[in-house]
Amino acid sequence: MHSAPPIPHRLRLHFPALPDDNQTVPSTSFYQDPQTVSPFRPGALVIATLTNPREKFWGAILHLASEGLSLRGVDIAGFDELATQIKNGEPFTSGVVFFPMHRVERMELDLPEGDILSLAQRFAQKTGQDPAPILTSEFLANPIAHSPGHASGEKLR
Repeated sequence: MHSAPPIPHRLRLHFPALPDDNQTVPSTSFYQDPQTVSPFRPGALVIATLTNPREKFWGAILHLASEGLSLRGVDIAGFDELATQIKNGEPFTSGVVFFPMHRVERMELDLPEGDILSLAQRFAQKTGQDPAPILTSEFLANPIAHSPGHASGEKLR
C-alpha cells in the first residue's frame, strides 16, 4: 500500500478563527459525554415499541429509569383521534402510562426521515399546535407529584 505524497505547503488550506467564532463553547456531543447530554430526557417526544403485547406508543418522556418508562401520549393507533380531539378544542386528559422496562423493546426519537414528517410535525400540521407543551406542561412543571410510585393516576400496563 502506497502512502499519498505530502501536500505542498502552498496548497494546504488554512482557516483562521474569525472574530465572531465562539471557540469557548464546549461541545455537547452525546458521544463525547453521554452523562450530561441525553436525547432521551424528560420532555423528548419518542416512539416506544413494546412487547407482550406488541404495541407502539407515541408521547413525551416524563420519566426514564431502570424500573421503566413513563410517557404521556397515545397508542399510535389513536394518534389521528388525538389530533382531531385537539383540533376540535377538546382538552387532552390522561394518557399517562408507565411501562416496566422489560416491556420496552425499543425507543426512538420522533424525528422526520427524509420527506416523511415526524408524528410531532404531523400533529402540528393537523392541529396548528406544538404537541410538546400539550404533552408535558402539567407534568414537567411538577415532576415529584407525577413520579412513578406516587399516586398520580398512571395506568399500569
